Amino acid sequence: MGFDALFSASYEIVAGGNVLYLLAGILLGLCFGVIPGLGGTTALALLIPVTFNMEPLAAMYLAGGVMGATSFGGSITAILLNTPGTAPNAATTFDGYPLAQQGKAGLAIGASAAASALGGLIGLFTLLLFIPLAKKIVLSFGPSEFFLLTVLGLTAIAVSVRGKLLRGLIAGCVGLIFAFVGADAISGELRFTGGVGYLWDGIPLVPTLTGMFAISQMIELALKGGSVARQEAGNNPETMKVTGVWAGVKSVFTHWPVLLRGSLIGTIIGAIPGLGGTVASFLAYSSTVQTDKDPDSYGKGNIRGVIAPEAANNAKDGGSLIPTIAFGIPGSAETALFLGILVLHGIDPGPAILLYHEREIYGLIVALTASAVGASLLGLMMSRYLILITKVDVGVVVPVVIAISLTGVYVLEGRMADVLLTLVMGIVGYLMIRFDYPRLTLVIALVLGETAEKSLHQVQLISDNRVLAYMFDRPISVILIVATLLTFFLPMMRQVMARRKMIAE
Repeated sequence: MGFDALFSASYEIVAGGNVLYLLAGILLGLCFGVIPGLGGTTALALLIPVTFNMEPLAAMYLAGGVMGATSFGGSITAILLNTPGTAPNAATTFDGYPLAQQGKAGLAIGASAAASALGGLIGLFTLLLFIPLAKKIVLSFGPSEFFLLTVLGLTAIAVSVRGKLLRGLIAGCVGLIFAFVGADAISGELRFTGGVGYLWDGIPLVPTLTGMFAISQMIELALKGGSVARQEAGNNPETMKVTGVWAGVKSVFTHWPVLLRGSLIGTIIGAIPGLGGTVASFLAYSSTVQTDKDPDSYGKGNIRGVIAPEAANNAKDGGSLIPTIAFGIPGSAETALFLGILVLHGIDPGPAILLYHEREIYGLIVALTASAVGASLLGLMMSRYLILITKVDVGVVVPVVIAISLTGVYVLEGRMADVLLTLVMGIVGYLMIRFDYPRLTLVIALVLGETAEKSLHQVQLISDNRVLAYMFDRPISVILIVATLLTFFLPMMRQVMARRKMIAE
């Protein structure tokens, strides 16, 4: 199971002084999780240039601290202000806010903290069990399987955005076009550069990710204006009180089946690229309601309605790392940005990550494990102070985040072109938010495009341009082709069947 690597990564946190990076990541994740509209993606986008001069393992601890802390930070505002800090925390508002209105905010926050910590631990334990199997799978894959795997990943992500299949496919195609900008990896021929020398090496990943997630989110916040607390009409001093926290912590152990079910759902959904925490938390909440003997009690302050989504929300982090470390396919927006940090430190995304960079991967696992527990403990102690962040006007938050983002991108290479590209991608990202196009599909297509192209060229060379015949001769390739076709056509078949049912009725 890699206990040596796990122990080594754990030892380096204490002995190497990396615990400070981990603590900084947890505090940053809590703060960005509390402020609705920011979340882990914005925090990680800001950290990409910051980690430039850091050791790879230290960067893993900093990123892991952020990834493990934002989920619980978002639950604090969901409970106290009925305003989810991150999208997955929306399910927590259904019962968390009614509990706060009843003067039981501490009960809900305590349950959220314990469920987040334990859910994260369960998800990461599942990941540790999977890693030895993942190594064997990766070693049995060739260029054909790698190419088909990237196609399957892109298809799954595009299809997972329900009701927006065409938009997901368009975003994915745009991402692939971006990935093909610059010199061809095999022939060296320049493509789509428009005569601009800056684009010869392709579109840089760090400015793209920073613009697509950090700058675009700031544009949206700036246009909304005001502050989170001011926008919440029902906000009053009684709901802001945090008492009875330990009763909430105990309730998680009392309702342990709800915790286990939510964690399992979060891990499975997290492992499917493109679905993410929102789907996991809502599915965990709905399954808890449907299996309860008193479903009418939900939405009125049932503590199980807090435990289930928060357990799923943190468990999905471990699940989303399964496709990331096994095949180099990001399972969520946060893991896509995490791959950006790896690229910055000379670690190419792809299946070789697990084989040649085991130390960094286990460092991230240790960081996520520690942050899942640490964020809950710190959040419990600081919840009444963290909520004050939501009173800060976006007129202060937006310029600070934009300034840090652009400065970090410029310092990275010292090129103004990177700053301009970040701004352009920020505008593109905002337009995608405005017109409801999935940004994650575009980003993952950009990340996977080069891997897909190289693998396809290798298959062409190996097979003497008999690509399909070569693929159909390999059992794993056939399985991936069938899986891709099923992933693409199943949603269409469901829509057709639903229409026929409506017509029949």
